[in-house]
Amino acid sequence: MELKDIQKRLRAAIKSSGIQQKDIAKQIGVSAQTVSKYMNVNVFPALDTFAKLCKVLDVSAGYILGIEE
Repeated sequence: MELKDIQKRLRAAIKSSGIQQKDIAKQIGVSAQTVSKYMNVNVFPALDTFAKLCKVLDVSAGYILGIEE
């Protein structure tokens, strides 16, 4: 799996979560603009932020990383 595929899964998880970007940002300790960058720019969160994001979105890191379906 390539980085672009991982980013695509992350964007889809954020969009389908139904949680507003500002609320996601607050819960993971980044700005809403940063969450927007995760969705619209080739920006990937740091590992600790990625772990928090998976927890907030209720999605496994393995799914986002393409390890599991």
